[in-house]
Amino acid sequence: MNQGKLQDRASQFRETVLACHPQIAVFDCDGTLWSGDAGRDFFYWEIERGILGRDVAEPMLERYRSYELGIIDELTMCGDMVTMNHGLYVEQLSAAAREFFDELVAPRVFDDMRELTLRLAEEGCEIWAVSSTNNWVVEAGVERFGIPRERVLAACVHERNGRTTDRLLRVPTDELKVTAIREVIGKPVDQVFGNSVHDQAMLEIARQAFVVNPNADLFEVAKSRNWPVYWPEGSAPVAR
Repeated sequence: MNQGKLQDRASQFRETVLACHPQIAVFDCDGTLWSGDAGRDFFYWEIERGILGRDVAEPMLERYRSYELGIIDELTMCGDMVTMNHGLYVEQLSAAAREFFDELVAPRVFDDMRELTLRLAEEGCEIWAVSSTNNWVVEAGVERFGIPRERVLAACVHERNGRTTDRLLRVPTDELKVTAIREVIGKPVDQVFGNSVHDQAMLEIARQAFVVNPNADLFEVAKSRNWPVYWPEGSAPVAR
């Protein structure tokens, strides 16, 4: 598709969203605001950089292989990928996440989604990011989308004396994304944007659901629900 058609499509999608004048909008992150799985990529990046000791890294690599084989579920793995940082300084992890995002994920940001969130913010919409990726990476990434860190609901742990603990605070995935929205936002959500079946539960509670760059499973759900589907520039549409 040529550049002109891509820009027209992005503009039409943006205007469709803005025309509804949402007061609260919730965005998934990986696959929705940028391509790829930043949580997985940060996991390997941390290990390669030696942020984690071998006594932690080697068992975690084995657990991740079990996750890929379907032996460990999504909720457990996402929690493990946060608690594995137990004892590290929060500032150290935040700085590492910013470096990681700038280096590896920033080139994968969907510019049309970034423009959309910035326009929503300009018009007074309260924008939230809800993700099962760790909060350090999500906070680093959504800054450029006009989403403040206090509106990030991501996988995270309790902190103590400036360090992380192994006590999970939340891991928003599947129905737990809805739980986080209800507990923290506590108001009806006008719009939700997501790309995977792990976003389906929160898409279903929105007044308007928008499916962005969906995987094959969510694409089928979107067709059955008549949810609008949008492919950002740089995404790869699934076979229809």
